[in-house]
Amino acid sequence: MILKRAAAALLACLLGAGSAVAADDVLNISYVKSPFNLQSIVMKKQGLLEKELEPLGVSVVWHEIDSGAQQAQAMAAGSLDVGGVMNTTSIQMARGEGNPIKIVAGVSRPTGVFAIVAAKNGVGDIKSLKGKIVAGPKGTVLHQILVAALAREGMSIDDVQFIQMDIPKAFAALESGRADAALLAANTVVKAQEAGGRILATADGLVVPMLAVAASESFITEHPDRLEALLRAHDKAAEWIAAHHDEAVAMGAEEQCVDIPTAEKLFEWSHFTQRFNESDLDNMNRDLAFMLENGMMRNRVDPRDIVMPCAME
Repeated sequence: MILKRAAAALLACLLGAGSAVAADDVLNISYVKSPFNLQSIVMKKQGLLEKELEPLGVSVVWHEIDSGAQQAQAMAAGSLDVGGVMNTTSIQMARGEGNPIKIVAGVSRPTGVFAIVAAKNGVGDIKSLKGKIVAGPKGTVLHQILVAALAREGMSIDDVQFIQMDIPKAFAALESGRADAALLAANTVVKAQEAGGRILATADGLVVPMLAVAASESFITEHPDRLEALLRAHDKAAEWIAAHHDEAVAMGAEEQCVDIPTAEKLFEWSHFTQRFNESDLDNMNRDLAFMLENGMMRNRVDPRDIVMPCAME
């Protein structure tokens, strides 16, 4: 059982977190549905976090913030306690700039969810993107995938016209012909394929995207009881998903406004996990070296200083 396996690691995490400090009675957490964060969807829809915090007299405020960078900024400002789902590259970037946030749990390794997609009747491979317009979110795992895909072909980001857009706008630009390719995720990848778009590359063989639950160091230090409640709710969500697969996928489909076959595909692509392992730390080190080399980060960080013991298997 997930809860039993996590018990020892959770205890180690909490013993190092300090004693609780009386403060406000609200836990502020981001709610991130995309790409297909089923644990968060179930945890919110089932009220699991609220149930775990009720004995502590603490209520929950969910904030819909998709951007990892914006979640990190909100934690630095003290308006957010927990980043419900953040990619590890965003967390490393934030730590590199001195933002004291840490990973407290795993979420997924969604290698199939992120893709570079060309327009219908457009280019057929990454090499053919030279001089073309590519739309997508900068400073994200998708940005990293694009740089890695170009590098594999002996190219750099300077060989394309990379235009900053969030995923919905990038998808719209691809559909309207204003972009030759777009950096897409989850259901937008499926929709682009259905419209005739061609997947030029996914994360497979280039990057291992890792999504995580993160928290500010002040929250971890001052509220170990709330952290414990958060991790219990996170693990109970995974237990419920395992026991009620069809219902969980249907819940995700409704929340993401996709049909059941698409939701099943997204589930398969997501590779959910509750904890990280040593290979994940190795991947974070490779991501770090890549980001430093390509100017996506300025300062070196140590993944072992970022990942709490309770986040490890």
